Amino acid sequence: MSTTTLLVLALVAVAAALVLRRLRPAWYWLSIGVTLAVLRLVIRYASVMDACGLTAPPSRLRLALARLTRRPAPESRPPRILSIRPTRTGLRLRLKLQPGQDAFDFAASTDRLRHSFAMHGVTSREIRSGVVELRMTGYDVLARVQMPAAVEQEGLRVPVALREDGAIHYRDYREVPHALNLGATKSGKSVYQRQLVTELASRHVALVGIDCKQGVELAPLARRFSALADNPDSAADLLEALVQRMADTYQMIRSEQRISADTPDDEITADLWGLPDHLRPVPVVLLVDEVAELALFSNTAEKKRRERIITALVRLVQLGRAAGIYVEICGQRFGAELGDGITMLRSQLTGRIAHRVNDEASAKMAFGDISPDAVLATTQIPVERPGLAVTGDSTGGWVRIRTPFTTMRQAVNACTAHAHRTPVLDGLEPFRPVLADLPPAPVEIPPVPATKPLTA
Repeated sequence: MSTTTLLVLALVAVAAALVLRRLRPAWYWLSIGVTLAVLRLVIRYASVMDACGLTAPPSRLRLALARLTRRPAPESRPPRILSIRPTRTGLRLRLKLQPGQDAFDFAASTDRLRHSFAMHGVTSREIRSGVVELRMTGYDVLARVQMPAAVEQEGLRVPVALREDGAIHYRDYREVPHALNLGATKSGKSVYQRQLVTELASRHVALVGIDCKQGVELAPLARRFSALADNPDSAADLLEALVQRMADTYQMIRSEQRISADTPDDEITADLWGLPDHLRPVPVVLLVDEVAELALFSNTAEKKRRERIITALVRLVQLGRAAGIYVEICGQRFGAELGDGITMLRSQLTGRIAHRVNDEASAKMAFGDISPDAVLATTQIPVERPGLAVTGDSTGGWVRIRTPFTTMRQAVNACTAHAHRTPVLDGLEPFRPVLADLPPAPVEIPPVPATKPLTA
């Protein structure tokens, strides 16, 4: 084969790789990118760690031995590589720290490591004492979100988005019972809510909705909702009914405790999940869309209604977790300007999700009391990426996520397919959506086979 032919084939291969990298970055990474990334990592590792200041100076023993043997002074040592694990989105690198090193130094150097190793993103977390894991992404996984085909399906832990490090972001109601979802118009709040309902539709859970926009967001999904309110007046009655259901659940738990000396430890409970299966009420997820409509008022009657609503919401987020009632609140703003009780309500919402906001004050409403860095990240979300959000909790940790685009038709189909799972909640029957029966599926009549005419 001539040199010209080899050159042409090489150019065609490079062009194909560039096209694949642009159109199908995941395929490029799995076929070509992961090999190049590992080679860069192995070749540049020592020099990059030294340039980033992530090496440890030689110990006194090594220096003493060098002086006794009249050898050159030993160089600083980088962290020892424990493992390099390729993933479908990047690499996972585990490092054993040298004596005197701190995991915080690696977290502060992630941006320099990203440039040095030519990766799209690098995040650092401490696995255990002396071991740090660097998660590197080879391409922008949030540009076009593709959830893995195989995800964990367990109880009230539902996958809702993809994290910037390629991992799946789960909404775990058992661990984080209540959450706040903020974002400006067209930022992706509704898509996140649809994804949440789509995943919850197949679980053993009752969905209760409050949508004061006359139900335009939640009414299409009503076949999977046990109760739905589309105006502030009915929302106040619905919330008070939920508070009564919470009190009834606590009475059931109290009556079933019967603690005595011979009661096994695993049968002593103070919440809904410790009850026997045949007695345990179905857990409830309350979705509140556009919470500002519940807090605004213009006359005395509306002010009294607002006090009922806020009081009931505060009681639910303070006491509802043990009764199996979980609250998900959505809104564009959620600050003190909405009136008394809002700050107390927000302080009980452990989970925080902020999509694109219009000002820094809105970002501070979500993260100002837990993480200043998350506030800065929220204000940098671009307009052209709806669904991109920053999520965190009361511990101060945060990460960027993006929800896969879920259309209203997909959410409606999921709710219709699992409509038989919709439970009837005692005390909430007046708020159950009134829906027309589903039309019967069309029955295909097989064609009549043609017969030959009879002959005399």
